[in-house]
Amino acid sequence: MSTTLQRTRTTAGRIAGLAAGGVALVTLAAAPAGAHTGHPLDGMSDGLAHPLFGPDHLLAMVAVGVLAACATDRRVRWATPIAFVVGMVGGAALGFGGVEVPGVELLIAASVMVLGGLIAFGVGDKALWLPVVAAAMGAVHGHAHGAELPDAAVPLAYAAGFVIATAALHAAGAGVGTALRRSELGRQIAGAALAVGGAFFLLAG
Repeated sequence: MSTTLQRTRTTAGRIAGLAAGGVALVTLAAAPAGAHTGHPLDGMSDGLAHPLFGPDHLLAMVAVGVLAACATDRRVRWATPIAFVVGMVGGAALGFGGVEVPGVELLIAASVMVLGGLIAFGVGDKALWLPVVAAAMGAVHGHAHGAELPDAAVPLAYAAGFVIATAALHAAGAGVGTALRRSELGRQIAGAALAVGGAFFLLAG
């Protein structure tokens, strides 16, 4: 097994483990959204699908993994995806609670464009501010997840689903980012492509 693959799997496991602890907090905020009856896992598949089949969510979450892996500071590499997930859980809590955020879809599209630009131009040697930016972006994406809670879904299962999917996308992006660290041109092309995708979503929205 290659060192890169080992690191990617370790990253996925740690991100998922740290993020899963925050899912319980979402459940508390979800209570006012209505009492759901049925199987405890109802809605998990919806939660898994929401980031995977929403191209704006998917690109942003992969981009976070790429950006984190490209950072030179190891603290930033770990803190960035974790901060995104923590912010996402907080945003989902707001969405579950019915709190409205104007222009969420435009903010999501803008996050893809910004992430692409950060990847293309680089974030410097330290970039200790990056986890803060990631948390803010995560909150926007999380709000969209929470606001679109299916009627029949159990909030905890739904939240667990999108947290797991997000961690997997971060890990996939981290694998790509690890490879791109060896190619500045490749990193710039990947970042530019993401930025163009974000601009498309922004104009389409």
